[in-house]
Amino acid sequence: MTHRIAIAPSGFKESLSAARVAEAIAAGVRRVIPDAELDLIPLVDGGEGTAEALALAGGGRLVPCTATGPVGDPVSSHFALLGGPGPLTAVVEMAAVAGLALVPPDRRHPGATTTYGVGELIRAALDAGARRVLVGCGDSGTSDGGAGALQALGARLTDRHGREIRPGGGSLHELEHIDPAGLDPRLADADLLVACNPYNVLCGKRGVARVFGPQKGATPAEAELLSAGLERLAAVLTRDLAPAFAPSAGAPVDLRTAPGTGASGGLGAGLAAVGARLLPRYDVLLDGLDLDARLARADFVITAEGALDHQTVRGKIPAEVARRAQAAGIPVLVLAGTIGPGAQDVRAVGVDAYSAILPAPMTLGEAIGRSSEFLADATERAMRIMALGTRLASGAPVTPVAA
Repeated sequence: MTHRIAIAPSGFKESLSAARVAEAIAAGVRRVIPDAELDLIPLVDGGEGTAEALALAGGGRLVPCTATGPVGDPVSSHFALLGGPGPLTAVVEMAAVAGLALVPPDRRHPGATTTYGVGELIRAALDAGARRVLVGCGDSGTSDGGAGALQALGARLTDRHGREIRPGGGSLHELEHIDPAGLDPRLADADLLVACNPYNVLCGKRGVARVFGPQKGATPAEAELLSAGLERLAAVLTRDLAPAFAPSAGAPVDLRTAPGTGASGGLGAGLAAVGARLLPRYDVLLDGLDLDARLARADFVITAEGALDHQTVRGKIPAEVARRAQAAGIPVLVLAGTIGPGAQDVRAVGVDAYSAILPAPMTLGEAIGRSSEFLADATERAMRIMALGTRLASGAPVTPVAA
């Protein structure tokens, strides 16, 4: 009997791309079931690796460029131009220019980091002829509500003295006015899409600064200040900018609480104010992969992510894969770099088992450097345990293995 296994992981942040994670898992499976029929389906969530993955899937190419990084220094970045019919589509991966991996550990202060480079990449995509721009949100190192991106696109964000506010979310409480006169006129004709996690909202108790600010280096007090700044930004955006880009039909987007407005430190809200459509990321990013059919053809699904915790069920790749596999009655195993509080919640969305990959306590640097090795080994252990369970269930004798 041929075992059909679908391997559909996300990448491990600052460590392995989704493709390399899938390859490591496949290596572990083959140690136990050499003749398994494997379907490798590396998945992206809008964060690191999104532009490259969509370019490969869509017959496109990466366009290298230099832009302003999250701490204000120039960084080597890129966007993708996709192939296929229809208007030329560009993919701007915000993590490639404003991601947490680009913020040095000693400068991880979301009150000072900026999305200015995201606006520069959007303009570069328009310069390249793109008339449809997909912005992938994820793995951000910012919390400025997209203020920097708007400034790069030509808007002026000023304080009560008429001076441009400083970069970063820490200055948003000074915001008094937004002048849209200098905005790139091509935005009016471009189709701007934002692939985002719909669970992330800009303001309120579950606002992005409170939920993700500490992960980016903010103290609890700083997270509250950032939250207040984003409240101010939402109010000024709604008054000064959003009316010029209001949809021709339907109600305007509530920039405080609409799904996805909190994506990438509030970048979703900033871009929505200039007419971007905020779309559930998997509806956009999984288009063309035929994921549901590929999962349904498998006997078993393995997915993975860097950290499995209470955030996983709120739109992370393992939860999305598990929901889809559960609908087809396919069992799911999750492998994770770390297991955190709330990990058990994934069982409710279709995960049958999960396991951490680290064999022993170690430094973060060692864990990152050897993650491919640990993934393959952890997969092998999981497959051997499953094989043992299958033999026990079938009533076959279990032969002890010599030491």
